Amino acid sequence: MTRLIRRLLKNDSGATAIEYGLICGLIFLVIVGAVSLFASRVTGTFDKVSTAVNTATN
Repeated sequence: MTRLIRRLLKNDSGATAIEYGLICGLIFLVIVGAVSLFASRVTGTFDKVSTAVNTATN
């Protein structure tokens, strides 16, 4: 029983998995932030183009 406990305490692969999970989570948050920023800028650009086309055709 003590050998099992020592082996479990010595095993750090779970900690590595948690670290990779945290890194993936942070990368995901950066991607979501970048996409939302890009989306708002693109929406503004399409609004300007739409207004220009409507003005030119009327």
